[in-house]
Amino acid sequence: MLLNISYTEWVGYLASAVLIISFLMKNLSTLRIINSIGAIIFVIYGVMLNISWPIIITNVFILFANIYYLYFNQRKVNS
Repeated sequence: MLLNISYTEWVGYLASAVLIISFLMKNLSTLRIINSIGAIIFVIYGVMLNISWPIIITNVFILFANIYYLYFNQRKVNS
């Protein structure tokens, strides 16, 4: 516990901050990469909450959507 806040809550705050920062990006690829990092941290947060399935499922979906669009965007650039 740090500053009377549990480590689980700190992870949740970190995930929220990363997510907010991602939406400040102008470049869509950068946004998706930073947003993916936030989604991964949110999955960790969901696990730390004794398996919160709504948080885990939503953020795994967001992570895979970001990976999908990053992959296909990269393929368009290379074509």
